[in-house]
Amino acid sequence: MESFKVSEDGTQHPFTLTKAVEDVTQHGYTQTETLKEKQKTLISLQACLSDVEKKSEEAEQELRSKVRELLMLEGEIEHLELQTRVLHDRCASISTDNTELQMHISEEEESACTALAGFSTYRNRIEGHRAAVLHAESETDAYKELEEKKALVRMLTQTKEELREDLENPNGNAVQMAKREVDALKGEIAVMKKNIVERGKQVEKECETQAQIKKDIEIQNRRYEAIIKRLRCQLNKAQAVHRQMSGDIYHMERQIAELRRQLESSQDSVVAEIEEVNLCVIPLPQSTSCTRSGMLEENVFCQ
Repeated sequence: MESFKVSEDGTQHPFTLTKAVEDVTQHGYTQTETLKEKQKTLISLQACLSDVEKKSEEAEQELRSKVRELLMLEGEIEHLELQTRVLHDRCASISTDNTELQMHISEEEESACTALAGFSTYRNRIEGHRAAVLHAESETDAYKELEEKKALVRMLTQTKEELREDLENPNGNAVQMAKREVDALKGEIAVMKKNIVERGKQVEKECETQAQIKKDIEIQNRRYEAIIKRLRCQLNKAQAVHRQMSGDIYHMERQIAELRRQLESSQDSVVAEIEEVNLCVIPLPQSTSCTRSGMLEENVFCQ
């Protein structure tokens, strides 16, 4: 059975049923092929969607862990900042203590210098007084005693001559005078001995006072030296603590800077991952619309 098909230009062409069947089968074959391809694309899109969902869940979990780490890092940073403030306050107090110790050391050194100057002047005065006393004793008493002894020797020689003359007269005036003079000389000798003993005691007392003063000076010198050594040791300890604390502060500041850099890098990585996840999730509605249009076309073809 043949029929004719009128073209647009008005001419007629033969149109057979077998030709129409072939065209229909060809069209059905192409439709089935496109449907298979669309099913394949649908399956691949569903797999991609599941992968994207898995990745988004993993990204969310990682984001939660990153947020948790960020919170922990912020807590550590706050703790370190608090420690640095405490250390700064301790450094300020130590510096003030150091200044006070230095001032106290300078005051003690000045007082020690003044005390040493006073002791040296007192020592010089004592030595000058002692030299003057010795010089006066050597000058006055020695000459006086020498003159007295010379006069005594002259007198004794005279009395000796008189006694020789008066030896023949035992009841004479010379013997009586000699006795009286001997008694007087004995009294003078006793007085002189007493004066010598008193002067010796005075000299011993002065020597004891000078020895006590020397001991006191040595004790004071040792005491001031011990005070200066103790203050220097305290100053050295304070300086060592200050250096150690400044090193700890510098190390903590470096740790804070490193933690801040890690925080910034982790924030950048989290933002980049979120952007990647958003880019992967955005095209999904178009794919679902394509699959819906393909299913509609298939239903229409089947009808």
